[in-house]
Amino acid sequence: MSQLFSPAANTLARVVLVGGVVTVLGLIGSGYALYFSPLNTGVGVTVEQPVPFSHQHHVGGLGIDCRYCHTGVEKGRSAGIPPTETCMTCHSQIWKDAPVLQPVRDSWMEQKPMHWTRVNDLPDYVYFDHSIHIAKGIGCVSCHGRVDQMPLTAKGETLFMRWCLSCHRHPDVNVRPIDSIYTMAPLPRAVTPEEGKTMVKERHITKERLEDCSTCHR
Repeated sequence: MSQLFSPAANTLARVVLVGGVVTVLGLIGSGYALYFSPLNTGVGVTVEQPVPFSHQHHVGGLGIDCRYCHTGVEKGRSAGIPPTETCMTCHSQIWKDAPVLQPVRDSWMEQKPMHWTRVNDLPDYVYFDHSIHIAKGIGCVSCHGRVDQMPLTAKGETLFMRWCLSCHRHPDVNVRPIDSIYTMAPLPRAVTPEEGKTMVKERHITKERLEDCSTCHR
């Protein structure tokens, strides 16, 4: 009886099996890469704003403190977006005729707020409070990145749950001295593990509470 399959069939079967495995792994890898890419996370991607506001100029260049514009950061859930009045404190005198600032002047004259596009926007099912993070010593740069180097504001971190938990599980690695919370540049001296553990204890940061689901999902 003659053979049903030629000797080359074995080679073909191996190629198909190996190719199938490689294809599946490639699809999984591509999906994983896409999930963590800027296309999905938005990290590093600028969004269109009514005025091309530059944190690099205002924070890095002029040295304006975060709290001057984001007045709610120490006492409320939201850091707050500055009202037009805050902008006009300076721009009624500086660059007062600049065409790029016309939307700000229109907002001021019409008494209508500017409609800024949120860069960091958590889902409605996530509870987040700026004030508690500031009180416990988490620096702005930890979540927002080096905004002092951003000509246009972009998302600094993914804000995925796994990213938040990485900090909640190791608060001693992420806390800062209180006087360095608003410092964008790296600290002159890194916080040692012992110092981190001491700050966590002094500030009554309870790791078990940080990992409880109800802390962020209420």
